[in-house]
Amino acid sequence: MDIDSLLNSIDSTDLSVAFGRIKHISSTTITANGLEVAVGDIVKIESQQHLYTVLGMVASIDSSSFTIVPFSFIEGFRIQDKVYLQKEGLSVKCGYGLLGRVVNALGEAIDGKEKIRDLEESSAINKVSMPALERGIIDERFSTGVKSIDSMLTSGKGQKVGIFAGSGVGKSTLMGMIVKGCEAQIKIVALIGERGREIPEFIHYNLGNNLENTVIIAATSDESALMRKYGAFTAMAIAEFFRDKGHDVLLMMDSVTRFAMAQREIGLSTGEPPVSRGYPPSVFALLPQLMERAGNNAKGSITAFFTVLVDGDDMNDPIADQSRSILDGHIVLTRELTEQGFYPPVNLLKSASRVMDKVVDEEHYNYFLKLKRVLSLIKENEVLVRVGAYKAGMDPELDQAMAKKERIREFLTQGTKEQHNFNEIVSMFRKVLQ
Repeated sequence: MDIDSLLNSIDSTDLSVAFGRIKHISSTTITANGLEVAVGDIVKIESQQHLYTVLGMVASIDSSSFTIVPFSFIEGFRIQDKVYLQKEGLSVKCGYGLLGRVVNALGEAIDGKEKIRDLEESSAINKVSMPALERGIIDERFSTGVKSIDSMLTSGKGQKVGIFAGSGVGKSTLMGMIVKGCEAQIKIVALIGERGREIPEFIHYNLGNNLENTVIIAATSDESALMRKYGAFTAMAIAEFFRDKGHDVLLMMDSVTRFAMAQREIGLSTGEPPVSRGYPPSVFALLPQLMERAGNNAKGSITAFFTVLVDGDDMNDPIADQSRSILDGHIVLTRELTEQGFYPPVNLLKSASRVMDKVVDEEHYNYFLKLKRVLSLIKENEVLVRVGAYKAGMDPELDQAMAKKERIREFLTQGTKEQHNFNEIVSMFRKVLQ
């Protein structure tokens, strides 16, 4: 062996591990220097006092230092603790072993069961969405098993739909009905910013402890803002893995609002200015980066339902308004219907599916138009009828609408354990207006 070439190769090999050091610690961020990093890089922060390591993300950079938002809390770290760059970036291990499991925002099991096996590959959590011209056209219906949605707000495979509601109106119940009754082969449920007790309750009451073909990603409200933010992206990455395996995937995320609140915490802590109700610009840039990753490709589909918690039932809340502009449809749940004992409390006059006319036949669509007209007439004249100012015979069209009111209500209400396939729902739908 040529000793000179061997020595030259040793001399050119970097045997040291580059690291930076912490220079400043605030309540939510850590400032360090000594490393060449880019925004979005993942770093490992090592506590020399407590001998543990946590991950963090580089959120901002200036000429002499960079700011890190940690995935956990900052207790235990000191000035001069070391920071290492994790070159492989942030990824989640995906595979069929995830089915039936509950994992955190990093894809780690939190259900107390054995280690997750049958994981085939690592998938980057942060990805760009599909190019527009590689997306499949939405022309095949997606059945949810919910009568009011399948009949009047019919969804398509690859559609992005928002479920808008105030607190306590019934989002979680409707979520459970869709997950149990839909025709998707794989179901991914992301519970972002939820109270800890709601995770086992959702599994027990809403899913009936049945996690077959289902993966739950949980990032509870007591976890760091970064865990809540990346919980949503992890769920999307797992859904993309199964879509690329040729499956039709349901992605259900609750809620976009808490995801946006997590980014608000991160943005404000790194010096972003608040622009709308305290939300910094990065929030409004982040929503399409997440939502646009759903859709069809040549292999499979991701049909996504995103719940949006509207502040004070205000549909013009900035997150609700921005979400509506990105999504392909919106389902509005109203407190008024909940107070009347109408479940699920879907306000069909305020809701819309932008792809319905592409995924149902002409007869179905005509029935949809007729029922919407009937509901509109009943709503417009509701006060007159209640106070006795309207007398039968004054308007024949209204008389017919009022005669069908109870039949329509019976059709649109549905128990949480009541399930129907799409053909049954269409058959019942046709009889309502006969």
